[in-house]
Amino acid sequence: MRIGELARRTAVSERSLRYYEQQGLLYADRTPGGHRDYPESAVDRVVHIQELFAAGLSSAKIVQLLPCMRDKDGGPSETATPWLVDELTEARARIDRQVEDLLRAREVLDEVITAASGATH
Repeated sequence: MRIGELARRTAVSERSLRYYEQQGLLYADRTPGGHRDYPESAVDRVVHIQELFAAGLSSAKIVQLLPCMRDKDGGPSETATPWLVDELTEARARIDRQVEDLLRAREVLDEVITAASGATH
């Protein structure tokens, strides 16, 4: 499929898809005219890339992680190294800390809203 179709199907800009390719996250064959030609599996790969970026991982970390993700059949990939597992465990702990910080901030904001609402009545 061409880059425009992949962009449409994944809701990711063509510019981002080119960046993913530049970073080694995504691969495309080239047509004789030089156009990118992505396989059907690129849709799932782009979705995974987006999820990993949303989790706060860098493109360098994602390049290492993608080969270790579950295959389409649901079976685990066997290329994960102990180092990568440690890195991902650390990334998850960082996300957990961010969630805790956000929950505390929300509690403080709720208290301020409650106090402010009570003061106006």
